[in-house]
Amino acid sequence: MKAQTLLTPAARRHIRMLVRDLIPAAGQVERRFRSVLRARRYDALHVRAILAITPVAAARARTLADFFEGVGYHGRRLARLNVAIEEACSLLNEFNRIAGESLQGGHAPAREQLHLVTTHALQEAFYRVRESEAQVFYGLAHAEAEAADLDDLLTRIVRTLAAAFPARTGRLLLLDDPPQRKLAAEYYSTQPLEGWPGYASYWSIPAGSVALVQLAFDKPYPWLPRERTMMRAVAARCAGAIERARVGRELLRLQAEASRAEEDERRRIGRELHDDTAQSLLLLRLQLELLERDAPPPWRARLSQSRKIAETAILDLRRTIAALSPAVLERLGLTSALRQLAAGFQKRHPARVRVAITKEAAGLSLGAREVVYRVAQEALQNIAKHSRATHVNIRLSSADMSFRLSVSDNGAGFHPDSALDKPLSFGLAGMRDRAALLGGTLAVRSLPGKGTTVTLQLPRAEENNVEDPNSLNRRPHAVSPGDPHPALRRA
Repeated sequence: MKAQTLLTPAARRHIRMLVRDLIPAAGQVERRFRSVLRARRYDALHVRAILAITPVAAARARTLADFFEGVGYHGRRLARLNVAIEEACSLLNEFNRIAGESLQGGHAPAREQLHLVTTHALQEAFYRVRESEAQVFYGLAHAEAEAADLDDLLTRIVRTLAAAFPARTGRLLLLDDPPQRKLAAEYYSTQPLEGWPGYASYWSIPAGSVALVQLAFDKPYPWLPRERTMMRAVAARCAGAIERARVGRELLRLQAEASRAEEDERRRIGRELHDDTAQSLLLLRLQLELLERDAPPPWRARLSQSRKIAETAILDLRRTIAALSPAVLERLGLTSALRQLAAGFQKRHPARVRVAITKEAAGLSLGAREVVYRVAQEALQNIAKHSRATHVNIRLSSADMSFRLSVSDNGAGFHPDSALDKPLSFGLAGMRDRAALLGGTLAVRSLPGKGTTVTLQLPRAEENNVEDPNSLNRRPHAVSPGDPHPALRRA
């Protein structure tokens, strides 16, 4: 609500009479009031803003609407100058006392009404400043919670800051080393910053030792004390968010290395079992077969039984080797590996398995193909253990930027959230971790009696590598608040 609308036409008429009679005494009243301000040690910025909300400012304004608009503007400046609202109202009371003495008590009702409406406009201005400050921190918290990755987080942070302050644009510079010289402290400048010309003024504040937060303005805009304090708090929050992102990426890198080491160890064990144990069992089976052929009749039945036990052991060992290291994945590709996995499942279980592969997964790296295979393997194992399904569908499809694996069944189903909470249920959690390491997602949709669908989505090979946290350095993130699709300019 506009302040002047709180005044009746009669009140506005009496206020115009008040300011008309106040003009001759305006100089004397302001001199007395300035002495009060000097005694309270206000500087020039404070004095200019405080004088702009007094009845003398109303007398000099073209209209009351212009005056109250000025009260809003200078009220916000007082809030950003760290003047408390109680202190501002106290100063207005002091000015009214001095003005009343100069007018010899005249126009008391008009002075009271002008004072009340001015106080209301002032309180609204202070409220708007505090609300905008709260919105900044809400925006930063929302950015940290909703950002898909570090690039997205930094873009959201810069957009929030550029919109919160009257900045034309902003940027956030990630650093290799702590900032030096003048960049090591916050500063305001009207000189172009390095690599960022074309603006009238700039703010720069270090975010710990990891980044610089900078804003650019179309006109000279020296920061006020509260704005500077806000920027310090924002910079501290940015530093924390960047450090958390770096730690998170380092953790992902270590998890990826551990996963690769696990797969390498699986291959090594599989090769050793194939080259040593499997060959020994084959030789044992051959020897038993030869003995069975030459043995006297009473021994042949026992030797035949021993040979069959050896053959069963060889088959079990081959299944173990295939589970440890699916060599078919490297030799023949993902499509053949999935079909072989489905065929092996169907031999051991009564469920009918249908495999649909719409496009060869040529864009997936070896690590990503292993994840697809392991997810399908784990899903089939869960179906075999728990589902009692009669139909299973495996579908691998490709889009422009991603690959999608879906394994569904018509079995018993379950509640995915409750299954993840069970202390010994590592299968689903492990599949999700494997997907996340490559920038993918895994979703499980199921209900009791309604079957289960496990869906894995992975980006193409050029996008599914875990980024080294050191590669986050030397990246300026710049965004104009008016640009709906801000581009990230990289050094």
